Amino acid sequence: MQLEKHIAQGHLVYLNQDDDSISISENEHYRWLSFSDVIQSVMHKRKPWKLTLPHQTALLLPLLFFKPSNITELGLGGGNLGRYLTHLSNDIIMQSIECNITVINAFNQHFNPEKIKIDIIKNDSYNWLNEGVIADIDWIICDIYRQETQKSSDIIKQLEQLVSATNNLSCLSINFPDSSDDEINLYLTVLQQLQSSHHIIYFHIPNYLNIIIHLYPKHWQIHRLIKRNKNSYLPQNIFNRWRKFWRHGKLLNS
Repeated sequence: MQLEKHIAQGHLVYLNQDDDSISISENEHYRWLSFSDVIQSVMHKRKPWKLTLPHQTALLLPLLFFKPSNITELGLGGGNLGRYLTHLSNDIIMQSIECNITVINAFNQHFNPEKIKIDIIKNDSYNWLNEGVIADIDWIICDIYRQETQKSSDIIKQLEQLVSATNNLSCLSINFPDSSDDEINLYLTVLQQLQSSHHIIYFHIPNYLNIIIHLYPKHWQIHRLIKRNKNSYLPQNIFNRWRKFWRHGKLLNS
């Protein structure tokens, strides 16, 4: 059964009608987290580590090329990426920056059935970046939502903070869930101007509005690693499937 049909058959488990209007629903097979009736995260109840939405695979494609030890996700949501990454390898240390205590409680109570270890820091993501506590992070992963009241200049400021937090050896991956083509072109231009140590590749997610942008170090030998990477955490069957996805990315000229 398609995921959309499962969602249509769900029943409400939890509702918080504060500003974000957070709700949790489920059916026999899935449980999902929504903000203001917009689904943010979907968990497979029998296999909680499974990725359930196509943009999540696109966000994790850098796993084709390196074995990160320390990963920071800005925004916890329902914890899909954390569940997948910690299931993939015990060598991965996962940290999530989340300011909303309701989201943190929802994860702990409803979206962490296997009690995986994620270091959850209660803080605003960009306050945390400004505090300069970053050290030895191999990979920063985040969503950037543009609120109705936000200007493009606000998003550009966030991009500046993210690039400043990304060193020459680390990777930065960003999910833009709802930006227009003009906005994405602006953000790509800004990212290109902000740094010179990384290549930039981006992916359109078919049938979804998501655009995924990766900044990966220029020293990565992509053409060699994409053929056969024995150092990847990914099982061979997933590695073979994901490397086909990588070829659909659009690389910006350096």
